[in-house]
Amino acid sequence: MSRSTDAVPGRERLVDQAYRQIRDAIVAVRLEPGRPLDEKALSASLGLGLPPIRDALKRLTLEKLAVTYPHRGTFVSRINIADEARLTEIRVELEGLAAALAAERATDDDHATLLALLDDLEHGSHERADNSELDARVHRAIYSAARNEFLEATLNQYANLALRIWNFCLQEQMADDEHIRSQRAVVEAIVRRDPLAARLAAEQHLRGFAQEVRSTVLASRS
Repeated sequence: MSRSTDAVPGRERLVDQAYRQIRDAIVAVRLEPGRPLDEKALSASLGLGLPPIRDALKRLTLEKLAVTYPHRGTFVSRINIADEARLTEIRVELEGLAAALAAERATDDDHATLLALLDDLEHGSHERADNSELDARVHRAIYSAARNEFLEATLNQYANLALRIWNFCLQEQMADDEHIRSQRAVVEAIVRRDPLAARLAAEQHLRGFAQEVRSTVLASRS
């Protein structure tokens, strides 16, 4: 293993740092669908060496956020709006499970992290990009609090794909207050350690956001 990808105690590995930054830019649609992912340009813009950039792009390709073509290079994956419904029907079940497990297993530190993120959502910017990034962090904090690394990895992959579609569809709109209220219901149920309420709130939260996206898509086509 190259030195640049070795873990350093107390610090994020360089490959994880590269992955996170490129992933977030793709999910937020700052890196548009179909855009080339040039290794040297990314290395220069992120201030990281080529080995962690290459490893990050391989991971993003496995997670379907990027695609590599022989003799052409790596590109941001195209968006297929029809994938949203298929992703949501899986995520509704798994998000509910993660919330229920988090209600049973979350530590006091997990509760503090979730409530702090939710406070940021409620009192921060209602610009869609800012809200979406915080929303993703709340979801990832819930996945972590579920204390199941297999579930966490699966949900993170599906959430990244779904959030990218949602960001693409809703990028011209402001954040919706109802979305924040429904997310608060999930976190509050987790903090009071109510697995059933957490599961139901997570399912309702996800379905509500999915419906907002579909309504927007239908309106744009009429």
